Amino acid sequence: MGFAEQRFNVNLSILFTELPLLERPAAAAAAGFGAVELWWPWVDSPTPEEGDLDALRRAIEDAGVQLTGLNFYAGQLPGPDRGALSVPGEESARFRANVDVAADFARSLGCKALNALYGNRVEGVDPAEQDALALENLVLAARAADRIGAVLLVEALNAPESPRYPLVSAPAAVGIVDKVNEATGLGNAKFLMDLYHLSMNGEDLPSVIEEYAAKTGHVQIADNPGRGAPGTGSLPLADLLDQLKKAGYDGWVGLEYKPGDRPSAQAFDWLSR
Repeated sequence: MGFAEQRFNVNLSILFTELPLLERPAAAAAAGFGAVELWWPWVDSPTPEEGDLDALRRAIEDAGVQLTGLNFYAGQLPGPDRGALSVPGEESARFRANVDVAADFARSLGCKALNALYGNRVEGVDPAEQDALALENLVLAARAADRIGAVLLVEALNAPESPRYPLVSAPAAVGIVDKVNEATGLGNAKFLMDLYHLSMNGEDLPSVIEEYAAKTGHVQIADNPGRGAPGTGSLPLADLLDQLKKAGYDGWVGLEYKPGDRPSAQAFDWLSR
């Protein structure tokens, strides 16, 4: 099997970032990809101007690529933030204001996966208070996703790079998925299995796949160490993706890696056309 049997999309928030946002969908298409995903592109605005949303929508449509994944507003990402939904006050309010905006944008492009990053722990705030707020906001997000026929993704990050993010293991993220599904009864919350983050946490990746493939709604990859393209590190990514496929996962695999010191268009030489 190997890489040739997978469906890959390109994350335009980490690849092709040497280009303006509106030029990235066409660049991905020119590199041979038919699908893309995005972090929330407007880090300072959960509710951007309609003209900005329309321009990005047109760029994706004109490039002929499918938007297969979109993050809800997550604060300064890339940057110090790791989400907004568990952060009391203004950031939580920003997340709530973004929920329907992101869902409607996704619906307009046929996007069926919305990722809700949990957010960092806040000094001086009881973690239990943050977790209660998180569940409340994730329920809102799950209902908005359900309204457009999409899944809500909950992602585990890695402790070395995100030391204040509480979901730094597969069991922790899946535990939140289960709580959201129990609270809504919708069953549309899923695990976002990022093999790079899980490997940085030292998790046994074959065991994670065996245990959680059925609850996985999306997969992302980068090699480790370095978060580069497959083959730049030591992760057996082809074997791991084969295991996922055999376990029943047939969704997209997001390429969420750094291109290194070369243009992004040259960072796909590991992938046979």
